Amino acid sequence: MSEPLVLGIETSCDETGVGLVRGYELLVDAVASSVDEHARFGGIIPEIAARAHLEAMVPTIERALATAQVTLDDVDAVAVTAGPGLVGPLTIGASAAKALAVGLGKPLYGVNHVIGHAVVDELVDGAFPERVMALVVSGGHSSLLMIDDTVNVTELGSTLDDAAGEAFDKVGRLLGLPYPGGPHIDRLAREGDPEAIRFPRGLTAPKDQAKHATDFSFSGLKTAVARWVEARRDAGEDVPLPDVAASFAAAVADVLTAKTIAACRREGVSTLVVGGGFSANSQLRDMAAARCAEAGIELRIPPIRYCTDNGAMIGALGSAVVRRGLPPSPLDLPVDSTMPLTQVLV
Repeated sequence: MSEPLVLGIETSCDETGVGLVRGYELLVDAVASSVDEHARFGGIIPEIAARAHLEAMVPTIERALATAQVTLDDVDAVAVTAGPGLVGPLTIGASAAKALAVGLGKPLYGVNHVIGHAVVDELVDGAFPERVMALVVSGGHSSLLMIDDTVNVTELGSTLDDAAGEAFDKVGRLLGLPYPGGPHIDRLAREGDPEAIRFPRGLTAPKDQAKHATDFSFSGLKTAVARWVEARRDAGEDVPLPDVAASFAAAVADVLTAKTIAACRREGVSTLVVGGGFSANSQLRDMAAARCAEAGIELRIPPIRYCTDNGAMIGALGSAVVRRGLPPSPLDLPVDSTMPLTQVLV
């Protein structure tokens, strides 16, 4: 007997994602993005994102079904992002999922967006071992998680201020780069010297390690970059954008990987999963690969297409929840913009 077919819906920010997952197999991942509509504002406008989801929802679902060559009658369960995220966009996705669940008479599962960023790797590299460490890094989160049996999560640490992706966007704006800044800084960094400028590494001093060994902070780094650039401009000197980008990106990747590898060693965990939009960053991927190899830790990072928000990750987490026989969510499930990362299912 084949495993249940799970329809996953993701609308936490500016991507309308619909994925169809059967067990550990991804049948289709359809995405409609409104990022271009936000670029001129230099950030996400929730009302615009919500309206874009409303317009894209039905066409994206239809496209996913057609590509997978299945119908809604073939769907066994509906999974949807319940949080964290922007309330307006979350509400559009949850409303669509509830309507589908009622209309089809199928169970509804409201799941955690951030955990989905890690669990999507099961569609690529197979089932997780009993225990894995997960580093989820994006525009809104930089979180270090212990995951047991895929659906039991302990939050070990998080950012105290800016998330990694958020810091990249702010530094990108400072350097005059288009929004979102992450991909543009990444491209520039490949042309620069990561050792040209020694930017600070937040929460790595001995006095901070005792209390914040698994936490992150990037606001001080962002300020240091701003002051360095301002000093150059005040002196009438050119700002070497590739070197600034490379040195900044190296500082972020250094902190993320060093703290994560140390946490793996402390906890005796031999598998690390890295997910989220910022996991597409090339310096983070290269540094994580090198340091994991040196530490004897298996590194699992999904392909870049699964790093940004998508329906596949919600389908994957929904499939994991269904596989373990967890109870469905109520039809009046609320969305939660600050959903705790320890809560996998509503």
